[in-house]
Amino acid sequence: MANFENITIEKGMYQTKGSLTDVLEKLDPSENYEGTSLEGLDAFSRQLKRFDIKVSGKGSDCVEKFFQTSNSAALFPEYVSRAVRQGMERADILPNLVATVTDIEGMDYRSIVSAPTEEDKTLKVVSEGAQIPQTVVKTRENLVKLHKRGRMLVASYEALRFQRLDLFTVTLNQIGAYIARAQLKDAIDVLINGDGNANPAAVISADTSGSVSYNDLLKLWSSLSPYELNTILAPTAQMQKLLSLSQMQDSNAGLDFQGTGKMITPLGATLLNAPEMSDGKIIGLDKNCALEMVQAGGVMTDYDKLIDRQLERAAITCTAGFSKIFTESAKALSC
Repeated sequence: MANFENITIEKGMYQTKGSLTDVLEKLDPSENYEGTSLEGLDAFSRQLKRFDIKVSGKGSDCVEKFFQTSNSAALFPEYVSRAVRQGMERADILPNLVATVTDIEGMDYRSIVSAPTEEDKTLKVVSEGAQIPQTVVKTRENLVKLHKRGRMLVASYEALRFQRLDLFTVTLNQIGAYIARAQLKDAIDVLINGDGNANPAAVISADTSGSVSYNDLLKLWSSLSPYELNTILAPTAQMQKLLSLSQMQDSNAGLDFQGTGKMITPLGATLLNAPEMSDGKIIGLDKNCALEMVQAGGVMTDYDKLIDRQLERAAITCTAGFSKIFTESAKALSC
């Protein structure tokens, strides 16, 4: 039964677990709209439609449209959070590095570790009555370090009330991009230096200092065995050297890069540019088992200030940290 027009929206909804969209979905499930003109919209989008608020495209409304009623004003912090998350997703390459994402409610989190020996990695035949080899899993000695990243949105309602929402969304998208790049820098630091549990990446030296050769990539590939080299992360300077390799200039690689912008390596790994990295190193990893991302609460906004005080100074933050899963599944090439 369609119920989206009868829901009372208040700022207290932001104090419950999850986002405002999650709360609205429980009150007004999207499954109730299958086969209707509202199919494909989530609960928050239906509320925007209810109050006739257009946040993008031709004819987008001004910021003041949110503040016409108390119900629509309570939607504004969620609009801000969603726009920031959208910017994070556009600029985020973490999904290509992270094996799993763990959501926690507190600020303390201790990950687990399994450090198999070379003998443990070989599954030998077990004779009848013999003891089955063990894989030991235990908690890390140190907690995962969580970092709060964010921006302070400083503006008055009077300054923004007549600004179009699509333009304001661009600004919020950029805030999300800043957060995504800061989190990527944190992830790179953990991959190279470890997460505080004595697990930095092993460093392999290039054949020639200051350059990258195809043989160096082969050394990186072989050193990861039995893990798979499926992702290579490089700063801009090293990225240029990789793309200039003769093996990268064959017809198939060129057509793929010129036609789609997708960069590949001769070894079939995904090649990612990370300007946040310091020059001189390339990271090779198995994205399926190298890194765990731990996040507390997702994108958070000061909803009181955004609703009651109509902007002024509102913090937009995201708290996250990273932990290594299998230390040997990521190596650094020094060049």
